[in-house]
Amino acid sequence: MQNRTIPRRKPLRATIGIFGVGHYAYWPQFEGLLDELKAKQSRLAQKVQAHGVEVIDFGIVDDARGAYALLPKLQAAELDLIFCDMVTYATSSTFGVIIKTIDIPIVLVALQPLRAMDYSNASTYMQLCNDDFCSVPEFTGVAIRMGKKAPDCILGTLENDPVADAELAEYCQIAKVLHDLKRARIGQMGHVLESMLDMHADPTQFTAQFGCHIVQTEPHDVYRFYRDVTEPEIRIEAEKILGFFDTPDPQSDPITRKLTEEDLTTAARVSVALNKFIEKKKLDGLAYYYEGEPYSELRTVVTNFIVGNSLLIAAGFPMCGELDLKTCIAMLIMDRLDIGGSFAEFHPIDFNEGFVLIGHDGPHHINIAEGRPVLRSLLKYHGKPGAGASVEFKIREGPITMLSISSTYEGKFKFVLAEGESVQGPIPPTGNTNTRGFFKPEVRTFLKRWVAEGPTHHFALGIGHHAETIRKIANYLDLEAVIVSE
Repeated sequence: MQNRTIPRRKPLRATIGIFGVGHYAYWPQFEGLLDELKAKQSRLAQKVQAHGVEVIDFGIVDDARGAYALLPKLQAAELDLIFCDMVTYATSSTFGVIIKTIDIPIVLVALQPLRAMDYSNASTYMQLCNDDFCSVPEFTGVAIRMGKKAPDCILGTLENDPVADAELAEYCQIAKVLHDLKRARIGQMGHVLESMLDMHADPTQFTAQFGCHIVQTEPHDVYRFYRDVTEPEIRIEAEKILGFFDTPDPQSDPITRKLTEEDLTTAARVSVALNKFIEKKKLDGLAYYYEGEPYSELRTVVTNFIVGNSLLIAAGFPMCGELDLKTCIAMLIMDRLDIGGSFAEFHPIDFNEGFVLIGHDGPHHINIAEGRPVLRSLLKYHGKPGAGASVEFKIREGPITMLSISSTYEGKFKFVLAEGESVQGPIPPTGNTNTRGFFKPEVRTFLKRWVAEGPTHHFALGIGHHAETIRKIANYLDLEAVIVSE
């Protein structure tokens, strides 16, 4: 049976502003030039809008007065990212006050209509239509003089340029990440697993550095819904679960067994309660850990989030056990980039074949599984109280990216990134996720370099190579980011 994909709970959203820049002196000199440049900017807006974002086109600014007039409009539009369309040469007075004042990312877009001028038939008019790059150095230099970083730049042609098209798509995805980071309501339930000092985090700093709000919640908030779940709701949810997971016989691990009807029923009931809980609280993610009194019904509830959480993660709702708020944010970033974002840590190293197992117990992003994910009943959750259904799979084979968000001594968040490969091969049948992760130059050196950057022991794991994209996000958030590489 093939994998089924869980649809998103909410569509990804972002609002991108576009304004063009030009030089007022050209318009009376070259009839039709302004209209041609407006058409070029309109085409850019169409291409951006095709990536599922809202686009607001602010027209063309051609002098300093126009820049000052545009500024309050940009500020009022609640934009997530701005494309400055370099439609022709423009003086930096069209840009200076904007880059000085605006705190959201601005990307310079220099996409000329022609791959090359027709030199034998060239004219000044043709040059001005393709002068997109001319003032880029002026703009980046002025940004630095204004005390800002030089803005990113997309260079290429407006049509038939796969590199430029990929960069436009990348920035649209970045805008979707920034949109949700600024607005997310992330639930915090319980406490950090005892003695995990790297998990502790100040909720206020998440608002200060990402913009999101940390919502304080209680295990009983879920328990109240759990008590009221009906038998028909349990039956429907159990059928849904079985539609996404295989339930094989146990293999070598004595604490695993074939999924029992009791564990399936409990997982389904908790899953229904979780969905009602997050809807009531209007949450966009959850970090949790709570043990509850031994043998209590509350303990049954809080130790059986795994299956429901895995369904929610795949639907775009990141959830982290062990109350790891930082990795919850890392998972949200990866999810909004549409590359997955599964809860992970390092497991044993295979020195024979040169890889390290990457996985974790608990919930995971089943939409990026290689093959159908598995549910097993566990007689015990290692290192934690409770027993019940647990999720097992490996990440889709191919390129992978890891993101750990740690805290520095100064209290700032830091992104630690790496890229590797998920490769084919068996994984332990333990009811947990595990992926065979290969990293350059070889596993021993890579892991030493990784830990030297001070990550937490958790990270988000996604598909594809996207470390540079995530580093751009860190840059826009004014956070340190390092890519552990060869």
